[in-house]
Amino acid sequence: MSSALQIKPEDIDTPEKRERYTIGIVGCGQVGIFHAWLSAEKGFKIYCADTDRTMISNIAKGKIPFMQREIALKLRNHVKNGLLNITTDVKFAASQSHIIVITVPADVDNKKKIDYSKIENACKHVGLGLHHGSLIIITSVVGVGATQSLRENLENSSGIKCGADFGLAYSPVQSSNGQTLETIEKCDRIVAALDENSLNAASTFLETIIKGNVKKTLNVKMAEAVTLFEAVQNDVNYALAREFAIFCEKAGVDYVEAAKLKGKDARINELSPTLFNDTPFREPYILIEDSENLNLKARIPKVAREINMMIAKHATNLIKDALKNCSKTLRRARITLLGVTNTKNTKSPPKSIAIELIGMLTAKGVRLSVYDPYISLDEASEIPNFKKNLVDALEGADCVAILTGHDEFKHLNLKELKVVMKMPAAVVDFDGIMEPFEVEREGFIYRGLGRGV
Repeated sequence: MSSALQIKPEDIDTPEKRERYTIGIVGCGQVGIFHAWLSAEKGFKIYCADTDRTMISNIAKGKIPFMQREIALKLRNHVKNGLLNITTDVKFAASQSHIIVITVPADVDNKKKIDYSKIENACKHVGLGLHHGSLIIITSVVGVGATQSLRENLENSSGIKCGADFGLAYSPVQSSNGQTLETIEKCDRIVAALDENSLNAASTFLETIIKGNVKKTLNVKMAEAVTLFEAVQNDVNYALAREFAIFCEKAGVDYVEAAKLKGKDARINELSPTLFNDTPFREPYILIEDSENLNLKARIPKVAREINMMIAKHATNLIKDALKNCSKTLRRARITLLGVTNTKNTKSPPKSIAIELIGMLTAKGVRLSVYDPYISLDEASEIPNFKKNLVDALEGADCVAILTGHDEFKHLNLKELKVVMKMPAAVVDFDGIMEPFEVEREGFIYRGLGRGV
């Protein structure tokens, strides 16, 4: 098998040349499947390996909830025509591949501690199938110094040396809630390695399958740290916006109007409160744990995590307060949730915060109806009392809560709502798409995230 470490741009600049190389994807979650798709579209042969047999079966059937149905079906066709091979045998997939992309993420346990066992196990099995000249790219976000540990894991299981016999590079993809195929393809990527050959080969491959810029460095620890810093900074910004929002609700200030008053270029506009966010959820815990290992206290990241973890509870309390002003209680109330995804123009699964909110409301005896025009058919079947159209979802509701302001919800006719809902009724707007005074003029009770009106 030819060496991937010697790959140059001219070696893979046409589909005909790329079909000589096989890419092994280890881990068939979102990041793995997105890399498999991008690689297959460029003409590479693909091996997808995952120990989850259900995941492998769903790929074969074209049932991938986080991908557009058309793309999932194309992947199924790639399986049928042999361009994409799927297996539960990681060792075998590694043995057949020139470039191996490990996308298995770190886990966060119930005590918020980082568990690398799945990545380590993946590296062990990759090592058992590894051959001379292979290139491994780790896309899982890890702590500072973790890539070096994984290198040793690979060397021990393979019996060959990194840098001399095989290549290893680190090119992290954050665990963002808003991750899509398009964002993976267009985002800039850091590529880090301990040797020039690994760095150049990994960069050449990634520059072939993505449209974003590739930033190269031989300082792996720096790449690990920068990735964590970016994720934590986003998490802190969301937490600060939510703190502002709760302050405004209590103080009788409209956060949305305050942002308008400050002006378009003001930094306050960058901190708009929202129920959903694209914050990676593992990375802050990785930095917190790394800090503790260095005998440091990551105080701001910890507080930001606590604030962001409480947003579903705050949303529940806003709904409860709105119903109270209608002389109604949460228990047995009919509540309609609109927009449980924050991704538009594609079929996608509901976001974790929406699932958490559904669970909280159901536990309090709420009779829920849920509607979102962008929910996939597979996901819809798993959501309790999901409605196929907006009118059915709103029928007899005591409260409508807008989680995401999809275009379909921006033109809700308040007079028609009064006819189908059970008045007095409440409108709780978590995305700031409705004008509070217009809502209340029509006889509704209004509440909104950061809308202290």
